[in-house]
Amino acid sequence: MIEINENTRLTDILDEYPWIKDELPKIDKKFKLLKTPIGRVMMRKVDVSEMSRRSGMSVDEIISMLNNLIKNH
Repeated sequence: MIEINENTRLTDILDEYPWIKDELPKIDKKFKLLKTPIGRVMMRKVDVSEMSRRSGMSVDEIISMLNNLIKNH
């Protein structure tokens, strides 16, 4: 299990929990971008703080959401 914080890269999260990629768009439609070719390229560079900025959710909301997904899976 990895510790998720504002500097955690999305690719690290998906390496550990690949199923999260399918769950994120169910929570916020903005995460549907992850399934596009551009999204796959951008994924390599994005961390939790950037996910927050792009989605409009706070860093704490993103971290809490990810931790809840992991806990309940």
